[in-house]
Amino acid sequence: MKYYIETILDFTYPLFKRFFDKTTFRYAACGGVNTLFDIFLFFINYNFVFHKENLDLQFIVITPHIASFLLAFLISFPTGFFLMRFIVFQESPLKGRVQFFRYFVTVLVAVLLNYVFLKVLVEKIGLYPTVAKVFTTFFVVAFSYFSQRNFSFSNSQSNSQQR
Repeated sequence: MKYYIETILDFTYPLFKRFFDKTTFRYAACGGVNTLFDIFLFFINYNFVFHKENLDLQFIVITPHIASFLLAFLISFPTGFFLMRFIVFQESPLKGRVQFFRYFVTVLVAVLLNYVFLKVLVEKIGLYPTVAKVFTTFFVVAFSYFSQRNFSFSNSQSNSQQR
């Protein structure tokens, strides 16, 4: 699978070479596909799994847009990590468990940002949940890119000593 993904990325990279370095292009492509996958899962969950209704767990009631977000996250989190680790940031000298922990921390911050943005945009401003999710994604992607490149999969010498 890795070979096929890399082949497709290497084939399309020359079209974007003047705009991005190879790592940034791979991040944008892999992150973009995983983000679209996450939004698709959110849409399916919101409309067909939760049927736009609250999820009553007896001890807490979760709104359908938050439940949809959480369920989509459970699937898109591991796919995102594997794409970042094995396709985008292959040169990182950090061990997999360190990368996973750092990725998890930055993703938790992204989850918090998603939660806050969705709560505000849907419940306070009144945007349709899928539109709010797309809007939220733009802000979270910028945060995620800089966090993943400079923290989770850092390639600096000081971080290589932590292997």
